[in-house]
Formats: sequence, structure tokens, C-alpha cells
Amino acid sequence: MKLKEVKELEKMAKEVRKGIIEAVYHAQSGHPGGSLSVADILTVLYFNELNIDENNSKWEDRDRFVLSKGHCSPALYSCLANRGFFPVEDLKTFRNIDSYLQGHPDMKKIPGVDMTTGSLGQGLSAAVGMAIAGKMDNKSYRVYSVLGDGEIEEGQIWEAAMSANKYHLDNLCVIVDNNNLQIDGTIEEVMSPYPIDEKFRSFGFEIIKIDGHNMQEILDAFDVAKHVKGKPVCIIAKTVKGKGISFMENQVGWHGKAPNEEQYKMAMEELV
Repeated sequence: MKLKEVKELEKMAKEVRKGIIEAVYHAQSGHPGGSLSVADILTVLYFNELNIDENNSKWEDRDRFVLSKGHCSPALYSCLANRGFFPVEDLKTFRNIDSYLQGHPDMKKIPGVDMTTGSLGQGLSAAVGMAIAGKMDNKSYRVYSVLGDGEIEEGQIWEAAMSANKYHLDNLCVIVDNNNLQIDGTIEEVMSPYPIDEKFRSFGFEIIKIDGHNMQEILDAFDVAKHVKGKPVCIIAKTVKGKGISFMENQVGWHGKAPNEEQYKMAMEELV
């Protein structure tokens, strides 16, 4: 399944956001803010960019995706469900004790998940390992990894970045979800990673800066990334935490809080 038209992707992004709200509401737990901020990027990945097969989730030549900011699993699960890896209805079981849809992605239990994540800072190392393996095996698959801007305060991110540069991983594309908020406030207040572009550039990455909610810019960025040779790519996507739900947008309190019934209804009405 590939959705080529921008309007088709925008329509699918609304469905992805609905899935995020359904999951977090029914669990009465989870992380809606960062899931909503990355929804457009993941929509483009799963419905246009990634070479994957929902009927063969372990296909050896598939592209790989690592959600390094694993607490934003509702966005990933919603994309996987809408793509056909498992029923959309199962999103309502998110974080239930007997559900396979745990709070963080589990590659052993969830179809379509390539890496178990949740401990912040570690996902990029796994993605680098996958990209190195692809090079060693002469495979054509690409590896994509989404990082949180608060997450890149972790030192392991930069160790992985050094490795990506050393091994000239032009099959690796890193996306930084730059919504400027983490659990305790703005990223400047907590431990500023700015300037993000100059930091990744100094580690040998090709830099692409985009509006992370503009479908055409996202599409164009991934197209450019595929043609970069000899070094990894970092797409820095400026986003809005809670994007798509007016009362959640740019509100740090929605980092890890579930909506009540009234808020759930309001949110779903906004996504019609």
C-alpha cells in the first residue's frame, strides 16, 4: 500500500491520530503529546516510504524502523494497525494486562515492530547496528529511526552518531521530532541540545530541516535522503506537541496524561 497524494496522506494522518486517542483513552494511560507530534512523519513512513509487507512482517529485505522514543508507541501502533499488521480494534486494548500492545514496543510480540524500545537513548544504537548489518550483507534495505528532541540529551545518542559517521551509513535516516517539550518542560530548560542541526552536522550527518506537519516537505525530505551518498542523514522536523488536538497543542501536561471522557469526545470531534 502506497499513498502518493498529499491529501490522501493527510486523511490517513487523521486516522492515525484517532487511533492514538482511542488507545490512550481506553488505557487511561500513555503518552499522547509526543505521539501526536510525530503522527505525520510516521504516516508518510508507513504509507509511502517504507518498503514493507504487512503480510510478511519478518521479510528479510524489508526496510527497518526503530522508534527510539518508544513511549510514543500509540503513534507506531496506530500506523501498524491502519497498515494492516493487526486489527485497528486492538488499539483499544493498549496497555491492558493481557494485551500484546504494551506501553512500549516489543519486537517479540507485536507484528511489524523491528526493535524493542523504551529506554531512551538506546534506539539509535540499534538502528546503527541494523544499517551496518545491511552494508555487510550487501542488502539494499534502508533503516529509519525517530528520536525525541529531549531524548538526544542522552550521551548514547552521540556515541551511535559517531559510529554512523565512521561507517558511512548512507542507508540510515534519523528523524528528530523537535517539538521542544519533554516531561519536565521545554528542552532548553531541562538540558538544551540546541543547535541540533550543527551538532549532528559536526558528527558527519547530512542535515535536512523541515516542518514536521507539512506532508509535501516530509515527502521531499525522504526523497532527498535516499540520494545522499557516503554519510547518514538527519532530518530535523519542527513539530508541535499534541498536534491536531487544540487543547493538547504545546501543552507539556499532555506529555503523559490520558484524556477523560469529555476530553476524549472533544478530541475525536476535532479529528472528523
